[in-house]
Amino acid sequence: MPVRDEAAGIVQALLPLQELRGELEIIVVDGNSNDATRVLAEPLADQVIVTETGRARQMNAGALLARGEWLLFLHADTRLPEGFMQLLPLDAEANTANRTWGRFDVRLQPSSPLLRLVAWMMNRRSRLTGVCTGDQAIFVHRTLFEQLGGYAEIPLMEDIELSKRLRRRSPPLCISTPLTTSSRRWQQHGTLSTILLMWRLRLLYWLGVAPERLAQLYRQPSRHNGR
Repeated sequence: MPVRDEAAGIVQALLPLQELRGELEIIVVDGNSNDATRVLAEPLADQVIVTETGRARQMNAGALLARGEWLLFLHADTRLPEGFMQLLPLDAEANTANRTWGRFDVRLQPSSPLLRLVAWMMNRRSRLTGVCTGDQAIFVHRTLFEQLGGYAEIPLMEDIELSKRLRRRSPPLCISTPLTTSSRRWQQHGTLSTILLMWRLRLLYWLGVAPERLAQLYRQPSRHNGR
């Protein structure tokens, strides 16, 4: 779990995972928080480490420490569905069946008719294109992740960039049971404005604009997402 300045929500993010301690390994990677994120996370995680800020860099650092065969990258404002472990392709036949990576459908909360449409579009687009976002809790077999060199350490679009490489190996396993992720960025900046911004950033990315430039556009005016 990559985090930065998440003291207000880190306990709520980690509490639902506590009953699975022993079945999974919880690694929190703090990108130099300026608040109590690390202190609050330590009793609720197997490891808490500090790295330089940057979500891709943080996730790579966590993956390097992880001991399991499967990696799941979870954002602090995302809640996995109940019984999610049974939905993951953890059996020994996963590799031979090309079920080596995937993601969950997403549901935005608090919701609204427009946000339900946004979530539907996100899920549908992902199924059609094989491109997933970090909000969908990307999971991947460790061997494949290492073969591809992990996340590209770029300031934005690291999830899309990884998805494009992963889908060349196999299509993603799209789990229809939805996880829940916060709609705070949509509410803070306006749903329509956020939709237009995301479409613009994706278009520019596909046209070859550098992620560094996209990150500048994302943060204007004064956006904050913990990167």
